[in-house]
Amino acid sequence: MARVVVIGDLMTDAVARAFFPLARGSDTPASVITYGGGSGANVAAWLAVEGTDTTLVGRRGSDITGRTREMELMGYGIDARMVMDLERPTGTCVVMITHRGDRTMLSDPGANAALQPEDLPRDVFGPDAHLHVSGYTLINEGSRRAARVALRHGRESGMSISVDAGSHAPLERAGAEDFLDWTNGARLLFANSDQATVLTGRDDPEAAAKVLSAWFPNVVIKMGDAGALWSSKQHSDIVTVPAEPVEPSPGSVGAGDAFIAGFLPPWLAGKHPRDALAAAQRLGARALHQPGARPDLGP
Repeated sequence: MARVVVIGDLMTDAVARAFFPLARGSDTPASVITYGGGSGANVAAWLAVEGTDTTLVGRRGSDITGRTREMELMGYGIDARMVMDLERPTGTCVVMITHRGDRTMLSDPGANAALQPEDLPRDVFGPDAHLHVSGYTLINEGSRRAARVALRHGRESGMSISVDAGSHAPLERAGAEDFLDWTNGARLLFANSDQATVLTGRDDPEAAAKVLSAWFPNVVIKMGDAGALWSSKQHSDIVTVPAEPVEPSPGSVGAGDAFIAGFLPPWLAGKHPRDALAAAQRLGARALHQPGARPDLGP
């Protein structure tokens, strides 16, 4: 099984779930719980607990929160290459869930936004490993140069490379054409339906996948309850698999990150994309069964 190097964000998720409609200007009873988060860290955690040799490269604050988040990474068995930022705090994302289940994220990247090219350890780049770059690291202007240098190192080292599209609103602000230019040379793109629409202007996921296949040899689009698909410029047929039937936990987040971690190992092992998609859906469904975005290791 190939070693996977993840360049990405480490965050604390504060998940606030309201029990009633929000009372403007007053209090609303809610459940507020904090978990380890960050798309890059989440992907790395799911990969590691599933048995993949995983390295995470990122940046955290010098605060107690950052130390706690880094210790969690090591608890998952991740080779954590985290640079400590003496000025910025560890990143935080407030996940607001209404009483109806609608979600909004308020994200402060903190130290993640200061990732620099010199933070990238050269020994992690090599042809025996796969490189995955978090879309947030590319979309964020402060860390973009580091992400692009990582992609260059990956290409020069002969690594296979995957990227994800981050989140549709900041992706739209960054610009589709620029994102496609930044990710030139990646072998695999992960996107959900909204992100695929931003990148292509196509509302239909299959049509969007065909367009994206002009830039990426392999495209995977997550379609929520409608399942997921894989498309390739080398094959005319689009492979689709249904979603796993699951009743999500009220505080579940990060199923898309688990999906990526489920897809990569079988795909890197040369299995059929249908098998990789099925494995991705299973791990994504497992994430939906639990609160928080990382694997629950129990007491």
